[in-house]
Amino acid sequence: MPEPYDVITMGRIGVDLYPLDVGVPLARVETFGKFLGGSPTNVAVAAARLGRRTAVITRTGRDAFGDYLHQELQGFGVDDRWVTEVEEYPTPVTFCEIFPPDDFPLYFYRQPKAPDLEIHPPELDLDVVRDARIFWMTGTGLSAEPSRAATLAALRARSESARTESPAPEPRTATVFDLDWRPMFWDGGDHSSVAPARYREALAHATVAVGNIDECEIATGEREPHAAARALLAAGVELAVVKQGPKGVLAVHRDGSTADVPPLPVEVVNGLGAGDAFGGALCHGLLAGWDIARIMRYANAAGAIVASRIACSSAMPFPDEVERALAEGAVTEDIAAGPSGAGS
Repeated sequence: MPEPYDVITMGRIGVDLYPLDVGVPLARVETFGKFLGGSPTNVAVAAARLGRRTAVITRTGRDAFGDYLHQELQGFGVDDRWVTEVEEYPTPVTFCEIFPPDDFPLYFYRQPKAPDLEIHPPELDLDVVRDARIFWMTGTGLSAEPSRAATLAALRARSESARTESPAPEPRTATVFDLDWRPMFWDGGDHSSVAPARYREALAHATVAVGNIDECEIATGEREPHAAARALLAAGVELAVVKQGPKGVLAVHRDGSTADVPPLPVEVVNGLGAGDAFGGALCHGLLAGWDIARIMRYANAAGAIVASRIACSSAMPFPDEVERALAEGAVTEDIAAGPSGAGS
C-alpha cells in the first residue's frame, strides 16, 4: 500500500499576477511577476518547503496558464496528479495592489466560473483522502456546486472512517477547515444567507478550524476571540485557531490547553500569502506532534517571513529561515531577502 501523504489540500488554484512596484495603484503598474496562487495550493507549497510530502486536489483550465501551474507545482515538489483540466473555463488570474503595511486589495478574475469549483464527487480518490495524515479544505470550496458536494464527501469519508476503522500504521493527524471567507464568491456576498449553514456542516467533520475574526464570525456568529474559539470547539473541532493580525494568534484545544502568541516583528511588504505560510507551518507542527504554543510560534514566524516578501508561493520559507527568525526574535532584512534574494 502506498505511503500516505503528509498533507493533501483541496480547492482554489490560479495565477497570481502581482505588481513588482510597491505603493503604486494598479492602473499605473507597468511590471508584474507571475506566481502560482490559490490559498490551499499555497498551503501545500508551504508544507512541502518544510519537508512534507504534499498533494493538491483542484482543477485548472485547458490553457497555457494551466500548464504553468502544473510546472510550478512540480517545481515546488507538490504532487499534481489530481490537478485536472476543465475544457469550458479558463484558469483564473488574480491581481493585487501593494500598499504596506496593511492595504493589499485583491482582484479575482474567476468568471464565468473557476475550474476549481468544478470538482465532482465521483472524481475523488477517497482512499487517498482518507489516508492522508492531514486533509486541508477551505470555505471557498463550499461556495458552489459541484465543489460543495465534493468537499463534503471528502470530509465525510474522513470522519466516517475515523469512527469505524482500526488505527492505521500512520494515524491521521488532522482534518483542517480553513474558514477562508471570500464573500465575492458567494451568492449574496457579505449577506449570504447560506454560508453560515454550510460552514457549520463542514465544521461537524473537521478536527481543526483556522480563521481570522471575520471568518470566525461567519462560522460562529462570534467576534471576540475567546468566544469564537469556544464556539468552534462546540461546533465539533478539537483545536480552534483564531488569527488576530497585529494582536497575534489564539489557539484553544478541547483538552483545555491554550496558547495566546504575539506576532513576530516584521517590516511588511505584502501581507498576502502570510496566512498560507502559517497554514503550512501549522500542518508541519501538528505532524511533528509539538505542543500548541510551539506550533503557533513557528507558524507565526513562517507567516511573518512571507509578509516581508512580495510573492506568495515562491516566498514560502524553508525550515532554517523559520528557525533563524525565531532565534532572532524578528524577521531581519537578510531573512526577508531569502537565500538568494529572489523572494523579495
